[in-house]
Amino acid sequence: MAVRQVVFAALGASVLALGACSDSSDPILMHAGAQDRGPDEFAILPTLPLEMPDDLAALPTPNPGGGNRVDPQPRADVARALGGSPAAALNPGAADGGIVNYASRFGRSGDIRAQLAAEDLEHRQRNRGRLLERVFGVNVYYDAYEHMWLDKYAELDRWRRAGARTPTAPPRELLEN
Repeated sequence: MAVRQVVFAALGASVLALGACSDSSDPILMHAGAQDRGPDEFAILPTLPLEMPDDLAALPTPNPGGGNRVDPQPRADVARALGGSPAAALNPGAADGGIVNYASRFGRSGDIRAQLAAEDLEHRQRNRGRLLERVFGVNVYYDAYEHMWLDKYAELDRWRRAGARTPTAPPRELLEN
């Protein structure tokens, strides 16, 4: 019986020793939606149909690596559809003054990125996981932020109850199967 206790004590000591060897650097911030393994349906943009110009001499000089008339320009298309300037949408930094001023009408902080990074690090250090999760290096990122997640189905139902049309949202049953 004494041999059995020594073996268990040695195993316990080795587990604790391995846990002490873990990396003590700052945990890396992960993308909250990274657990979705499906394809990104927004990454593929179809090109516009080819058109024959009225005057072939009016065509621009070829620009290898540059854009062309049939390349999709979603930012410009959205700006055009909403009555804005497509040129400003292609260069968003140039025309952001109005929206930045409106968004910061209640005040803004110049060091917001550093402040959020510090708050995130503090939150992740408070939510490091249980002892065995820390010992074995289990990733507890999603558990630490689970209380902040948006329930996409509840939000979809809320918008549908409010009368908003959501034609592109698939039914819940289709996604859960």
